[in-house]
Amino acid sequence: MKITRKVRDILSWYESDNPGTKANLARMLMTGKLGGTGKMIILPVDQGFEHGPARSFAPNPEAYDPRYHFQLAIDAGLNAYAAPLGMIEAGADTFAGQIPLILKVNSSNSLARAKEAPDQAITSTVDDALRLGCSAIGFTIYPGSDVQFDMMEEIREMSAEAKAAGLATVIWSYPRGGNLSKEGELAIDIGAYAAHMAALLGANIIKVKLPTDFIEQPEAKKVYEAQKIDISTQAKRVQHVVQTLFNGRRIVVFSGGAAKGTDAVYEDARAIRDGGGNGSIIGRNTFQRKREDALAMLDKLVKIYLGKED
Repeated sequence: MKITRKVRDILSWYESDNPGTKANLARMLMTGKLGGTGKMIILPVDQGFEHGPARSFAPNPEAYDPRYHFQLAIDAGLNAYAAPLGMIEAGADTFAGQIPLILKVNSSNSLARAKEAPDQAITSTVDDALRLGCSAIGFTIYPGSDVQFDMMEEIREMSAEAKAAGLATVIWSYPRGGNLSKEGELAIDIGAYAAHMAALLGANIIKVKLPTDFIEQPEAKKVYEAQKIDISTQAKRVQHVVQTLFNGRRIVVFSGGAAKGTDAVYEDARAIRDGGGNGSIIGRNTFQRKREDALAMLDKLVKIYLGKED
């Protein structure tokens, strides 16, 4: 595998990581239709845990089969496929070596009482990731939750173990719980703060949601206004999030969120591209559609990130 100059530049950002971790980062960055560009599209399929099987897969019953998602990610030319233990185990042998894998090592579910203290259970291990040939582990933290510090300590330990074994670490950083308002979960100041926390925790790749122009914290609002930080457009808000990630020296992908119309999905991708983000991690907006429609959508997203389509 020949590594492009762009990917070599990105790898240089991770000065403390060992060759194994950098090799796995390179593997993800060099795979698929966006390989070598520094842009990424990742397919995440952890929604069965998070929302339940019917809510996740009934709109497209083929998606109940874990192998469907492996094949979708491969055929669409994506950079990686992320899923919990059972989903990856169900196709790990058939698809070995065909797509980089991210093992989602903690999960929540919609039956839990979340409110002020949302949390996730650790559902798999670094050893599982190694056994299954994964390139990275994925872990969710909930900045704002009353148990956020426990989650941070858990990922500190698991990330150290993963990196020592040559795996990369992906952190899903989703503000939630505590005193945060519902609107505040997507606020620009909170989203940028959550992204920065993930970088400070040592994440190689950071996954966050696209922020709105709402500002949750009064003290932050004073700074945004005094410093005239431009958050007027989605692209400008992406640019601000990228800036908080060590001035763009960490890979950041943005969540696709709940199912929405195709135009909205493309609009999000253009904003991510124009704001300097690395790409999308998009699940329900693809696998809940018919396979041919999902492939067409992902192909157009690739073209948007390549600058071949406005």
